Amino acid sequence: MLVDFDYFFAQCEEIRNPALRGKPVVVCVYSGRSENSGAVSTANYVARRYGVKSGIPIYLAKRKLRDKDAFFLPVDRDFYGEISDRIMTILRNHADSFEQVGIDEAYLDVSGKVRGNFDEAKELAETIKREVKDQEKLTCSIGIGPNKLIAKIAADAHKPDGLTIVKPEQVKDFLSPLEVGRLIGVGRKTSEKMHALGIGTIGDLAKYDVRSLTGIFGKNLGSYFHDASIGLDNEPVHER
Repeated sequence: MLVDFDYFFAQCEEIRNPALRGKPVVVCVYSGRSENSGAVSTANYVARRYGVKSGIPIYLAKRKLRDKDAFFLPVDRDFYGEISDRIMTILRNHADSFEQVGIDEAYLDVSGKVRGNFDEAKELAETIKREVKDQEKLTCSIGIGPNKLIAKIAADAHKPDGLTIVKPEQVKDFLSPLEVGRLIGVGRKTSEKMHALGIGTIGDLAKYDVRSLTGIFGKNLGSYFHDASIGLDNEPVHER
């Protein structure tokens, strides 16, 4: 499983002040030069509907939310960290192996707990979501797959508060139609390069000759792109 806390910083602010729910909430990293200088760290889904997203300048976010009852708040990492630590404890208690990969996401290997059964994994994920909501008032999205790669992409498939299960026999059909940029490790420049090669989807990448890929991207990266496009990933879940 990959458990991803939905719009985490902004959701923490909604938990601290429930009056913010239903309104555009933008958590910012201020540079200190002026009240509008800096960048957006996280925006809730109400703000995202107006085109506000992580990384854009604060002044642009304010322009997009002009005349809206929006709230712009500074990052409070100590507060978010306390909530994260408590949720990670909940997750760790449900895992055979656990790997936190950020303040707002973690991998859980639950193969032993659910005896390799994906239906039992779904029930466990529902239990996790319920415990996190009951104890911390926070929603999360969970992806379940046969490996970390698939679990990560699955977690992004339905947000917020999503639960997506991809069984081994469903991997090809799940991956094939997705835009190639959804694949982990394919950034903007690599995506543009792939599009120039006629690779628009992960399915296109899976069909591309692996020798050509290694010739273009190098042996290691080209082989990774080929393996990932067909859902192969053998990296274990381990504490870091």
